[in-house]
Amino acid sequence: MRQVRRAVELTPPERDRYVDLLRALAITMVVLGHWLVVAVTYSDDDGLDGFSALATVPWSRPLTWLFQVMPLFFLVGGYVNGASFDGRRRDGGDAAGWLLRRAGRLLGPTTVFVVTVAGCALVARLLGADPELVGTAGWLVAIPLWFLTAYLVVVVLTPLLYPLHRRAGWLVVAVLVGGVAVADTARFAFDVEQVAYANYLLVWLAVHQVGFLWRDGRLPGRTGAAVLTVAALLALLWCTVVGPYPVSMVTVPGEEVQNTAPPTLALLSLAATQTGLALLLRPPVERWLRGRRPWTLVVAVNLVALTVFLWHMAAVVVAAGVLYPPGLLPQPAVGSAEWLLWRVPWLGCLLVVLLVLVLVFGPAERGLPLPRGAEDTAEGRGAGGVRLRGVRPAVTCVGLGLAVAGLLGITVSGPEDHGPFGLPGAALLAYLVGIGALWLLPRGRAD
Repeated sequence: MRQVRRAVELTPPERDRYVDLLRALAITMVVLGHWLVVAVTYSDDDGLDGFSALATVPWSRPLTWLFQVMPLFFLVGGYVNGASFDGRRRDGGDAAGWLLRRAGRLLGPTTVFVVTVAGCALVARLLGADPELVGTAGWLVAIPLWFLTAYLVVVVLTPLLYPLHRRAGWLVVAVLVGGVAVADTARFAFDVEQVAYANYLLVWLAVHQVGFLWRDGRLPGRTGAAVLTVAALLALLWCTVVGPYPVSMVTVPGEEVQNTAPPTLALLSLAATQTGLALLLRPPVERWLRGRRPWTLVVAVNLVALTVFLWHMAAVVVAAGVLYPPGLLPQPAVGSAEWLLWRVPWLGCLLVVLLVLVLVFGPAERGLPLPRGAEDTAEGRGAGGVRLRGVRPAVTCVGLGLAVAGLLGITVSGPEDHGPFGLPGAALLAYLVGIGALWLLPRGRAD
């Protein structure tokens, strides 16, 4: 609490508190949504198992419009990354140094998470745990890494796309949205599924670019925001009621079409709806955030936001392993009134476990050293702030590429036996090699 109070007291007047609130809200809603949707079962014959309640409770799928807030996080990310990169460029900094600093803040705590999960899996295997169960637990715990991978990619591309934003602005967004529409048309009208994989990049880049525009004050005022909200909501309704898109904005096991795998125009419509609402609500919420109590809560969440996000599914695995085998929690039919009532103590138990995990791993979010060179300034930068030449920028790109590839390999692995570390060995190795390259990066001139 001392750190929270100090951060509150040192908040500069120009700090955009509303953006911080949106980030804290996005993290909170993601965690709550994951916790609510997980259904755990246990039997003496089959042991622990779990599945998404969305698969068996169809009426819950419209609620994903409230809990799918990843677009909001990318919007805020664009706002913050644009401000950060522009400030770095004005101070004479280079793109490689900015990437090391920005990505380093994400990858430091992530490395602690990955190494800890792999270590726990190894210990469990040595103690005789079922290999498939260990692999499934590792996959479940690592679910948050899919988002982190996507976000890390847009961070890595910021030194290229921010200057493009400065030159073309809304045109960049229009091209990206057009690309999403073309990919979806190829997918649904011509049954060319492979083209739609481009949307994994196009959708999130489009939202991130809108964040750049927001930071520059180029989004509409309240009237325009109201029009945007209504129009985007109508588009979302058309997509899911008339169009070929499912209602759920998160993955539903067993469904042929998903709105997140790959992302779709429907998800982009949800992003536009959330953007309009964020613009509409800003004035009254900003007034509320001037109070010390609400701002203290926002600061407290943001200080450990990445830790909470990384470890919230680990809390599910720990709580399920402790509560269900001895029968401490009942197993009513999923979707029944009794099941809904038992969600309350379930959430309470998960919160307690997560608080313990935050106490243990939270210090890594602020206390880990950044990669070498993250504070360097005028190396390898051209007039546009994006030229990368020489050893340091090259190692930065290779290291980030390996780290992203490793995280991607972990996220797509699936629930199965992945070997002694509970995670895919090749992906784990690629990630660790990339991290090693970044943190052991040579200093000196880039050219």
